[in-house]
Amino acid sequence: MGYNFGGFGGNNMQALMRQAQKMQEDMKRTREEIDNTEYTSSVGGGMVEVTIFGNRTVKGYKIKKEVVDPDDVEMLEDLIASATNDCLRKIADDEKAKLPNIGM
Repeated sequence: MGYNFGGFGGNNMQALMRQAQKMQEDMKRTREEIDNTEYTSSVGGGMVEVTIFGNRTVKGYKIKKEVVDPDDVEMLEDLIASATNDCLRKIADDEKAKLPNIGM
């Protein structure tokens, strides 16, 4: 006599496990894609540009000479922060769109 656990017979349970494993593999592949994607933001009319990988590692900054003013360092700092935050928002938006919201 076989056991039937709430309609999850042996074949159904195996199919459910395969489906869960496939979802896990898909999520891992998507996570890797996002982590390796370069996100770029430009601010100040292109004066400051930042590129960050999806795993939040900064690849680099490009700063035009014209924006470097020793008498106004705060403006440059603000532009760098703005570009960085915009990149991080792009990453978060991509994660939200491509990865399921599991317990977050």
